[in-house]
Amino acid sequence: MTETAQAPMVPLNHSRISPPDAIRAASAFADRMSARRSVRDFSPAAIPDGVIETAIRAAASAPSGANVQPWRFVVVTSPARKRRLRLAAEAEEREFYARRATDEWLSAIAAIGTDWNKPFLEIAPAVIVVFEVHQGPNSPRPYYVKESVGIAVGLLLAALHHAGLVTLTHTPSPMRFLNEVCERPAEERPFLVIPVGYPAQDACVPDLTRKALGEVMVWC
Repeated sequence: MTETAQAPMVPLNHSRISPPDAIRAASAFADRMSARRSVRDFSPAAIPDGVIETAIRAAASAPSGANVQPWRFVVVTSPARKRRLRLAAEAEEREFYARRATDEWLSAIAAIGTDWNKPFLEIAPAVIVVFEVHQGPNSPRPYYVKESVGIAVGLLLAALHHAGLVTLTHTPSPMRFLNEVCERPAEERPFLVIPVGYPAQDACVPDLTRKALGEVMVWC
């Protein structure tokens, strides 16, 4: 059995705040995040320089199995590449909605009003394609990949929302075409597509409600 030396230990850099400040901070964050919505109507307005990089830096601070950090964030801004991405995604989505989606699934998403048409992939000034990084020539074996990448994406969405941007989590099915569009190796597997930008002036979202706290939290 091969033994791996433990990493050197360093003091934790942690600032403890008072209980009242903790409550205020948690409440302010919850209120801000409660206003987050998935948006499909984007403005083509440019995103300020540095915002996406900083948001991805926050995402990359997420915990991961064995600290392998099995994520890749590909930021697509080229109009030509966004066009390719949209056309490929719509081809898969058209087939999905017409033949592969179950009646149960179509019924479940009816309130959202989505279909195969995905103009936001071309209109949004940036599209972040998130990949899981699996074992390959230049990457080690990862552990708890989906859990790790899922946590990182949650931080990314929060950071982008905190910066005043809107996002959408999009999962065209299947997604392997993204490797070709983004020129990524086979060991990177598509996880999520996230258009990013500002909402269009006339943007609308479905009038949906979230479950009450008592429905999602249990003390035991």
